Amino acid sequence: MSKIEVNKVAPQCGTTLTLGESGDTVTLGTGASQSGFGRTGTVDWQTGSIKTATFTAANGEGYFANTSGGAFTMNLPAGTAGNIVSVVDYTNTFQTHSLTIVANGSQKIGGKTTNAGLSTEGQSVTFVYVDDTEGWKNIQDSTSNITGGTFVIATGGTITTDGNHKIHTFTGPGTFQITQAGTQSASTMDYLVVAGGGSGGMGATASSGAGGAGGLRFSADQWCAPSPVSPRAGTALTTSIASFPITVGGGGAAQSSSGAKGNNGNPSTFSTITSTAGGAGAGHNDVAGNPGGSGGGGASGGPSPLGAGGTGNTPPTNPSQGNDGGDSGPHGPDNYVKGGGGGAATAGAPQGPSPLSPTGGVGGAGLQVNIDNNNYYWAGGGGGSSWVDGPPAAPGGIGGGGGGTTPNCNPGNAGTGGGSAINAGGAGTKGGAGGSGGDNTGGGGGSSNANAGNTGAGGSGVVVIRYKFQ
Repeated sequence: MSKIEVNKVAPQCGTTLTLGESGDTVTLGTGASQSGFGRTGTVDWQTGSIKTATFTAANGEGYFANTSGGAFTMNLPAGTAGNIVSVVDYTNTFQTHSLTIVANGSQKIGGKTTNAGLSTEGQSVTFVYVDDTEGWKNIQDSTSNITGGTFVIATGGTITTDGNHKIHTFTGPGTFQITQAGTQSASTMDYLVVAGGGSGGMGATASSGAGGAGGLRFSADQWCAPSPVSPRAGTALTTSIASFPITVGGGGAAQSSSGAKGNNGNPSTFSTITSTAGGAGAGHNDVAGNPGGSGGGGASGGPSPLGAGGTGNTPPTNPSQGNDGGDSGPHGPDNYVKGGGGGAATAGAPQGPSPLSPTGGVGGAGLQVNIDNNNYYWAGGGGGSSWVDGPPAAPGGIGGGGGGTTPNCNPGNAGTGGGSAINAGGAGTKGGAGGSGGDNTGGGGGSSNANAGNTGAGGSGVVVIRYKFQ
């Protein structure tokens, strides 16, 4: 290899000097630097030196500024025409702690001798020194902040998985803690919030109304809802880093006082979603069922007055959280009638099927919400009790409704409990207590006829949360 040692290389004629032939590569020795060639409009990014405190930039360099620990300043160098400096928000925290840009001496930034502030999340800028009139001009300002997608990370409740989704089930109070919020397709979380069901009423000389189911609210962004219930789906919630207290409503306590109305359940809550407690069933001497998420069944102690079922979806939500309890309806002179509790899918039924057939009203059906991939029904209404010489007492609605009772002298059997969600609703008994709503179903409790033991308690509620985790 030949070596030429000179202080200056100049063209023999003209003003153009060519180094090398076409296709050759001209390199500088290790550690050598160049001057006078100018730049191509790019910077050398200083990836080995993340800035966390005030610093002075150098021409031709780009910096990653980490303001997560607090705001600081980038001092620009003394600028000459063609100088270039870039900076980017390293931790996406400029919106919380800004980066201040300060020019050297009396030099300007965009034609002004005042400082510039970067306060937009994910912002990146490039400054080029043009001349002393305008000084440093911002030739590029990006706030697109393109990042890879992230998924939700959360704790709380009993956690299971369904494909790419995690499911948190709360059967009692707790905290749902999100430590990383999702982005893009993983930025929402679905919910099922079911309140506690109401308990059934107690008969005096006859029977009474059944308890209404707890209110039921859900969304279906992260799973495919069956078409019959899809109009009932609400809007999914957006994920955010936060702690969400969870309240799971207990069911209304069983009633043991002769002729008395049952007890309302208790509400369940998650974030901005509150489901209302189920309404109590009417007692023999208190003929109207209570309103609630779903209403309690009405009752009547004689030909009049007729007891109305409690109003469901009270207070109103959109979509609806439940249905009305069954009215006491028409009856024969000796038939003391009683309505079934309202359920999440259908209203409670009145006594049926005719005035001379004093069967208790069937509990309203619960709603199938497959948020946890179990095909469960939730929030079924309680079943009404039967009269002395009538057919069997009414069953609770599917979704945890408790069955009604029948007297010992009644040839028919007591009402069965509504099918399983987490726990099935209890069956009524013959000459004994009404069936309770299933635990963590929101089912209403069955009513009891005169002197036949306690009424059925309402079933406790549940909160289920679903989101994409991979």
